[in-house]
Amino acid sequence: MRYNEKELQALSRQPAEMAAELGMRGPKKGSVAKRRLVKLVVNFLFYFRPDEAEPLGALLLERCRVAQEEPGGFSISFVEDLSRKYHFECYSQEQCQEWMEALRRASYEYMRQSLIFYRNEIRKMTGKDPLEQFGISEEARFQLNSLPKDGHTAYIGSQLDVLD
Repeated sequence: MRYNEKELQALSRQPAEMAAELGMRGPKKGSVAKRRLVKLVVNFLFYFRPDEAEPLGALLLERCRVAQEEPGGFSISFVEDLSRKYHFECYSQEQCQEWMEALRRASYEYMRQSLIFYRNEIRKMTGKDPLEQFGISEEARFQLNSLPKDGHTAYIGSQLDVLD
């Protein structure tokens, strides 16, 4: 994936939906958990050394799975390679649940599905398409038939972009 390093660094300075110091272990065999400041900004999870302003890296939260691991911990893996997991350790099970929910809601696909769901609910209640006034009601990305047959996606779904 291509990205502009300066734009990502600027994004990392934006207000975060969530931020905390968590234990983080990368996907390499034998890696140990290190304390990292972790910030969720839109659909990016940035991680920093606690005493530094520039991020060490970022995870783009598209086409990924967030899963509960040991109590108080969760992992993020990507559809392209589910065995490549990033592990996070929280201070409590409650904090872990909050992070997992926030990460699941951060993807573009989740937001798109929510828009489609509420659009159809409003249409049922009012008989009008709420997107019509914006001239985007016919765009394919906002159509119900562009969802998988079961109406859900299995992943929230991209890949690691390292800023080093």
